[in-house]
Amino acid sequence: MSKIRITKQFTFETGHALYGYDGKCKNVHGHSYKLSVTVIGSPITDKSDVKYGMVIDFGDLKKIVKEEIVDVFDHATVFNKNTPHIELARELKDRGHHIILVEYQPTSEMMVIDFAKKINNRLPENIKLHAIKLQETDTSFAEWYASDNELIS
Repeated sequence: MSKIRITKQFTFETGHALYGYDGKCKNVHGHSYKLSVTVIGSPITDKSDVKYGMVIDFGDLKKIVKEEIVDVFDHATVFNKNTPHIELARELKDRGHHIILVEYQPTSEMMVIDFAKKINNRLPENIKLHAIKLQETDTSFAEWYASDNELIS
């Protein structure tokens, strides 16, 4: 059976700041992110399966990505928990803001690595994560490809 890639796209709003950066992104700011998630697998051949002909139900892929990424990161502010931004994060959290503290500099590059691990851990065994594209602006994005990486489970 042929291998087929399917892609589901998502959007979410997230703020961040890059501590130690030498440009404007050292300031707290936000982006309207566009996330494309591509998986690969063979269409189901069992005619008695309600998902016959599908690699994965788009709704099932949507559920995974929304629970792991979109619902978590949407309208949140992300800070590296190992920087002095932790003080700002605590203050904002105390005032009721949705704050996410991560172990990495919250760049698009590092976010796609994090997202790949989270999504891969939720996919059925017969479906493999092929690629993720995280678009930060109309002209800037980071991409992750399985062929370039080995995931740590």
